[in-house]
Amino acid sequence: MKRIDLNLLVSLEALLVERNVTRAAARLYMSQPALSAQLNRLRDLFKDPLLVPAHRGMVPTAKALELIEPIRASLDQIRGTLQSHDSFSPATAELTISIACTDYVEAVVVAPLIVALREKAPNIRLAVHRFAPARLAQQLGDDDVDLAIATPDAGQAHLRTRHLFEESYILIGRPGHPRIAEGATAAGFALLEQVIVSPSGGVFSTPVDVTLEALGLSRVTVASAASFLVVPSIVASSDLVALVPRRLMRDRLADVAWIDVPWLPERFQVELIWHERTYGHRGQQWIRDLIHDLVAR
Repeated sequence: MKRIDLNLLVSLEALLVERNVTRAAARLYMSQPALSAQLNRLRDLFKDPLLVPAHRGMVPTAKALELIEPIRASLDQIRGTLQSHDSFSPATAELTISIACTDYVEAVVVAPLIVALREKAPNIRLAVHRFAPARLAQQLGDDDVDLAIATPDAGQAHLRTRHLFEESYILIGRPGHPRIAEGATAAGFALLEQVIVSPSGGVFSTPVDVTLEALGLSRVTVASAASFLVVPSIVASSDLVALVPRRLMRDRLADVAWIDVPWLPERFQVELIWHERTYGHRGQQWIRDLIHDLVAR
């Protein structure tokens, strides 16, 4: 323990987040040579290269990926102790929060959040950005967005996350649909004419089709929509059926025929995702806690 300087751990956290010595040094208000010297001390301390050169910046070693969560948790506990005297008043705070999400998340999470903010923090504004998975890390790092609500990418372990919920699917059709009950089995489901959702546009296959293929089945897909939000209207005026996220229909189940699909294992996780730069901001922390509490209720 005598060899460990707390500042070394702070530097390691910044290096693992930025994956670039120059950016990490700027983040820490240090010179690049000074941070490089600390990186060498960290490598000696952990008996591992920790970060190795790559095509763009640096990539963490397996050892570094093992270290980031316990080190971050330890530093967070210290930060929390030091910052416990800080205060944030939602009722009077004036700031704008930008959130990246899909239209589905906008409907089931952001819409209730806007309502809650009018009551709790009337001077906080929300700016919703369309979710672009390939650009998310850059958007968060460049301050284009403050927060994302989405399924996390395993390749973006340097971003912070907080679990919100696990989502499953139900099968919906028009009221009185004569065959929707057949969807309770994979074989019956495959025979129903369906509309699917392709956010990127024009795709007629999803992970559900991989599941069906493993069972020796393929389904009848007659339309590919760009958004889940239009699907209830499509099925309401036809004999098409569709798989939709359960939470999307939570308040509209009386308007459709629907069934569970017990043969389908497909689930997806929805989490809060943010960059290290907003971790200590009291307003951002309050927003994240509010979203978590709203979803939990």
